[in-house]
Amino acid sequence: MQRVVRLVQHLAPAAAEHPQPPSSASVEGPSGAAFARYLRISPEVSAALTAGRAVVALESTIISHGMAYPANLDTAMRVEAAARAAGAVPATIAILNGLIHIGLTATQLELLAKEGPRCSKCSRRDLGLIVARRGNGATTVAATMLLASWAGIPIFATGGVGGVHRGGELSMDVSADLTELGRTPVAVVCAGVKSILSVGALQHTRTVR
Repeated sequence: MQRVVRLVQHLAPAAAEHPQPPSSASVEGPSGAAFARYLRISPEVSAALTAGRAVVALESTIISHGMAYPANLDTAMRVEAAARAAGAVPATIAILNGLIHIGLTATQLELLAKEGPRCSKCSRRDLGLIVARRGNGATTVAATMLLASWAGIPIFATGGVGGVHRGGELSMDVSADLTELGRTPVAVVCAGVKSILSVGALQHTRTVR
């Protein structure tokens, strides 16, 4: 986590010298000010961004779909604690009651953990639908990257990213994470591609490109 913090400081040195207030009203999403009413940046994250301190985005699908309660809540809290211990502010991202939250309270983390798979699993394509339905959604790597970028957070830490699924040459089942990595200006610190995927196919794709 200390490496993540140093990377934040390296990528955004100007932010520390000339910080800009990251209030929800100033965030430029897909439709500017109209989008801001659906966005909630926690006071802790907002203050850190304004002061130019290190902020690390965290996904929420691992909480809702990756583990069962209460192990998922314990893991989420430990990850956030590790970020704080290294000098960064954690910004776990999720959709609650149709509002996009950048940074969750302990109560919100517990709600997400208890909801589990009842929360929608949100990639980029799902965000508008879940917000319109005022639903609860946990963000994948792709969605978390996008929302972190809109909020002005340049660093995102996660476990494993998506890739080409086994048999993907027939099903064309390829994670949107790969596309997002190529177009969204957020540095993703991770352990690599998930082991359940076709790692060889991903390597071949990279070679062809």
